[in-house]
Formats: sequence, C-alpha cells, structure tokens
Amino acid sequence: MRTRLSDHVKERLGTFALTAPSIAQCAVGSAVAWTIAIELLGHPRPFFAPISVLICVGVGLGQRLRRLVELVVGVSLGVGVGDLLVSWIGSGAWQLALVVALAMTVAVLLNSGALFVAQAGSSAVLVATLVPGENVGGLDRMLDALTGGIVGIAAVALMPASPISIAAKHLSGVLDALSTVMERAAEAIEKRDVELAAEALEEARTTQAAVAEFEAALETSKEIAMISPLHRHRRARLARYETAAMPVDLALRNTRVLVRRTLASLGEASPPPAALAEAMREVSEAALLLQLELGAGREPTLARHALLAVAARERPKSLGFSAHVIIAQLRSVVVDLLQATGMSNEEATATLTPLDEAGKGTDHR
Repeated sequence: MRTRLSDHVKERLGTFALTAPSIAQCAVGSAVAWTIAIELLGHPRPFFAPISVLICVGVGLGQRLRRLVELVVGVSLGVGVGDLLVSWIGSGAWQLALVVALAMTVAVLLNSGALFVAQAGSSAVLVATLVPGENVGGLDRMLDALTGGIVGIAAVALMPASPISIAAKHLSGVLDALSTVMERAAEAIEKRDVELAAEALEEARTTQAAVAEFEAALETSKEIAMISPLHRHRRARLARYETAAMPVDLALRNTRVLVRRTLASLGEASPPPAALAEAMREVSEAALLLQLELGAGREPTLARHALLAVAARERPKSLGFSAHVIIAQLRSVVVDLLQATGMSNEEATATLTPLDEAGKGTDHR
C-alpha cells in the first residue's frame, strides 16, 4: 500500500512539474489581460479577457493558435447573435433558450469544433443574462476576447514550458507501454502461462490512449517551438520525435496483434519456442533504449543496433501457425521501430532475414 501511494504521489508531482509552466502562464496572463482591458481599453468589467487567457493557454495539450481563433470568432458570433436578438425580444427564460439555440446552431453550421460551438453558446448566455444591464457593447467584449487571446499567446511565447520535456514525457509513456506488453508476452511464452498472456493482452488494449496523448503533446511542443524565441533552437531535436511518432504508433498496434496471437498460440499443440520469447525481450529493451536516447537528445544508434540484431536473426524451425504469425508481427514491430530511429521503410525492411518458403505467406514485410 505504501509503495502504491508513493508511486501515486510521484506521478502527481511529475504531472504538476509538467503543467506548472501552464499554470503560471494562466495566472500571470489573466492578471495582465484584465489590467490591459481596464487601463488601456477602458472597459469596466472585462471578464472575457482573463477567460480568453485560460481557454487559450489551458493546462492541457492541444493547438493553442487554433483555439485562439475559435475563441475570438466564437465569442464574436455569440455576442453578435445575442446582442441582436436581445435588443429585439428582451431578456428572460424563453429568450435565453432562443438566443443560445440560435447562436450554437449558427456555430455548428460554420464550424463543428467543440470550443467554437461552446464559446458561441456561452457568450450568448452572458449577453442575454449578465450583460444587458451593464451598458457594455458587443465590440468591447470582442476586444476583450482578442486581448486575452493575444496575451495568452504571449505568455506561451515568453514563459514557455520545455517542448522537449513535453514530447519526451509522453513518448516515454508510449514506449514504456510497448516495452511492458512485449516483456509480459515473452514471459508468458517462457512460462506457458495463458493467464499472463491474457493480462498482457488486456493491458495492450488500453495503450492507444497513450498514443493519442503523445500526438497532442507533440502538436503542443511544435507550437511552442514555433512561437517561442526561447525554444526555436530545439526544432531539430524535436524533429526526431516527429519522425518517431507514426512508426511508434504502428509498432504499438502491431504489438497488440502479436500479444493476441501469443495468447492463442499457448493453447496449441506446438507453442512458441523460448527463442521467440528472447527476441521479443530484445525488442522490449530496444524500445527503452530508443526512449532514453531521444530523451538525452542523441541519435538513437544503440536502439537501432539492438533492433538490427533482432532483424538479422534466423527464424526458429518447426513452428506452428500462431508462431509464424507472431514472428511476422515481431518483424513488423522491428521495422516500425527502426523507422522511429530515422531509417526509411525500404532500409528497415531490407535488414530483415529472408524467410523460407514455408513462412512467406504469413509475413507481409
């Protein structure tokens, strides 16, 4: 229990360390946007300015520049529809329902983005409820939203999180998952343990979320490197993560198929040989090497050499059908990870030891 609690605390602290720059950006940016809107624009209660900062910066991962555009346009649409209708029909419960419905309908027809639609609806609510008695024009609210968005982007540029740290942390999650699943599948083969293989398959089925998080993290990292003068020199290093993104996703998908076939093979008369488990374990270790080398900013040569050793291995003899499929998937994973190290598909495929005639039907590499 103590170990589990300690691991949970470490995980939360690690998450806080990663999001701390975004929290600081939100806090400082909100105050700056509020001050600018009051002191420079002369708006008495510019609530859209700090709200825009929070939405634009956020503490999650995503495309901030796109969010800024959706935010400003969405607010403008909601304010415009709201102001127009409220001036005609007044305010009240049914007027509120009508204003929100029309603003969100127009937003959906123009752009189905969730933030865009939500901002149009929420802006219409504010216009129909809080704003009418405050003598604040729709143009003022649009300027507040734009001010907050610009301040948010400035905060990201001048108080940036490290794009490499963001990308590295989330790629580590993907490669850790791949390595763990591959290791457990190898152990299941060595021990002829069906339950262990089933657990590995169950864990493999949950790994796609890590891929989605990494993709979002990579977009955020690229955006920070693009808009922040403090991190533009990191673009070359970030390009290695971009190179690895698609191949690592494919490797994880192929690993899921491999584990599924491993489970099936343990019920056959000719289960996979121990030599196959050893190759799977080497691929697992190569995935961790790839993680470490990219994190250290080095060319992933050690990971590549480890994968090349697996690719050059001779195939075990006298295999059952499932074992043939496992080998085909393992070869696919090796090719995918070699591409993640920077090799082309043709170069990576050429490193594989040719299969004999009996095995060619199961391997598309």
